[in-house]
Amino acid sequence: MSPPPDPYEACNALDNGAEGVLTPYVETAEQARQLVGAIRHRPLKGALLRSITHDGIAPDEPLRSYVGQRCAGNVLLLNIESVPAVAALEEILSVPGVDAVQVGPHDLTTSLGIPEQYDHPDFLRAVERIIRVARGRGLGAGVHYWLGLERQKEWIRMGANLVVHSGDISLFTDALNRDLRDFRTTFGDAATSSAPMEPI
Repeated sequence: MSPPPDPYEACNALDNGAEGVLTPYVETAEQARQLVGAIRHRPLKGALLRSITHDGIAPDEPLRSYVGQRCAGNVLLLNIESVPAVAALEEILSVPGVDAVQVGPHDLTTSLGIPEQYDHPDFLRAVERIIRVARGRGLGAGVHYWLGLERQKEWIRMGANLVVHSGDISLFTDALNRDLRDFRTTFGDAATSSAPMEPI
């Protein structure tokens, strides 16, 4: 289960060496503001962080310079993966300090009431809207990948500029399955059976 979009968890990720945070299931501008505070005003926490993110102000000098330099390379990406998030999209993306959004296809289709129907017009319209609104505001936009290369190209044609092409487990599994198919084609199913091998 993914952690909630918690500013304290975001601070912990940065404290542990991350330079960017992709936060799951963001649905409100207030959540986005709190996350911006955690990413852009680190290491401030608690009441001071809440007041900064709520009022949209930066701390006074010299703290402003210190925090600005310390957080200059930090990146914040928000997962948009529910009907409430799509409904509040303009408000969420109007929060200064958000760098990009990623669509969570599984959760978004489930929230739309069409679980795993990735060709459904409602899902495709939602993805197109998320990408269009984000890119219109100069933010990055992408979709979590596992739907195939052609679908990935479709997102790019819509304007997506963040490409999550694959992951190590997927690449390993694809390569192993390809090799096993090659063995089966060449030697038949006996080559991949569980029968013990003859000693050489």
